Amino acid sequence: MIQLLLLCMMLFQAGTQTATKPTIDNDRVSVQEVSEYSTPAQPTDAVVVSLSGSAVYVPKGAKSKLSGRLFVIDLKDHPVPPLENKSGYPAAFPRPGTKKLFENDRVIVWDSTWTLGVATPMHFHDKDVVVVFLEDGDLKSTTPDGKEVVNKYTTGTVRFNQRDRIHTETLMNGKQRAIITELK
Repeated sequence: MIQLLLLCMMLFQAGTQTATKPTIDNDRVSVQEVSEYSTPAQPTDAVVVSLSGSAVYVPKGAKSKLSGRLFVIDLKDHPVPPLENKSGYPAAFPRPGTKKLFENDRVIVWDSTWTLGVATPMHFHDKDVVVVFLEDGDLKSTTPDGKEVVNKYTTGTVRFNQRDRIHTETLMNGKQRAIITELK
């Protein structure tokens, strides 16, 4: 009997240790990496991004039909209106190298590709974004005052970037493509 109890405890502990914690969790979104076999019906509206470069909007209660390595961006009920652009620079999107995948009342989702050595136009982010990087490449961000930061991104890196930013981006080495979800 004691052996059976010990076995049950070990199985319970193994199950709880494999539960994934959100990669990002704030008042706007919760982002988790999942496998195709563990995508239950969504408890909230969500954007599901595949590392193959696909993205779909999944309403509350529905399931994603994407497969492979997936990132689920659960959208929390905390809308924030976009900022008025008083910067004098164009909005972040659309811009060269981007293609709008879809838009609804909650999000705008973009497929963005950078070209080695070519800077994006200086731009203003009026919305918070979740970025899922699909390749390995280093992006240099340059602000209007000339400050530069180089960030190394690998396949599957996920970032939450707050609105009210002005910068340009340049791919310094490697390749880089990302699915960018603007939050409304």
